[in-house]
Amino acid sequence: MNEWAPIAKEYDPLKAGSIDGTDEEPHDRAIWRAMLARYVPNKGVTGDPHLTLFVARLNLQTTEEKLKEAFSRYGDIRKIRLVRDLVTGFSKGYAFIEYKEERALLKAHRDANRLVIDQHEIFVDFELERTLKGWIPRRLGGGFGGKKESGQLRFGGRDRPFRKPINLPTMKSDFYGEGPVEKRERSWSREGARDWRARDRDPERNRDKRWLERERSWAWGESNRERERDSKEERSRGRDRKDRERKDRERDRSRERDPKKQRDDDKHR
Repeated sequence: MNEWAPIAKEYDPLKAGSIDGTDEEPHDRAIWRAMLARYVPNKGVTGDPHLTLFVARLNLQTTEEKLKEAFSRYGDIRKIRLVRDLVTGFSKGYAFIEYKEERALLKAHRDANRLVIDQHEIFVDFELERTLKGWIPRRLGGGFGGKKESGQLRFGGRDRPFRKPINLPTMKSDFYGEGPVEKRERSWSREGARDWRARDRDPERNRDKRWLERERSWAWGESNRERERDSKEERSRGRDRKDRERKDRERDRSRERDPKKQRDDDKHR
């Protein structure tokens, strides 16, 4: 429990099936299947995995040329591999993009996620098949993400990080290094897990500074929500007050009309 982190540094199907990474028993058959799987990464895939991005949720009509146009703005691209069905040749909706430099990779990872291409909001992450120890793909019950309707969500990735368990203090993770590109670099351990370190002389201080800025941003967003809530309550009270005043005016006018109507009726009699 002391080693809990929002982003998985090693793939464990049992933990990936848990919203906070603390499950001790699988809750669906797909997790059992992933736990029993013996997956070996495709040796036919070439290129540097540490310079490769995984791009998913693509429009099935999106082509390699469109991807090159969209991602070349972040740096020089070495290769684009749009995964297609072997029989039909149609796109499967995801691709791998290899850059020539790490700086371009990090910039694309930071800025291209949720970019809209051909009316589809895409998802961008680092390649995990050859870099994350223990990786099991989605087709074998593993992976990250998933759809809520299927009841087989997977956590611990960029799309759905683990939530903090109730009995743990707030954890800080800079796994994806969302600070300035110039002040971070990625080194890879023997197990393939990513280890992010700032390039400054005092990395711990730099990391704490980044998290302080994020916490301030979150606090600012929370205060904005509170102000919006208070503003809505004030508007609601104002509307209620106006409604009461309008009803009072109508009641007074009705009272004024009633005696006058009574006098007119008496004259006609």
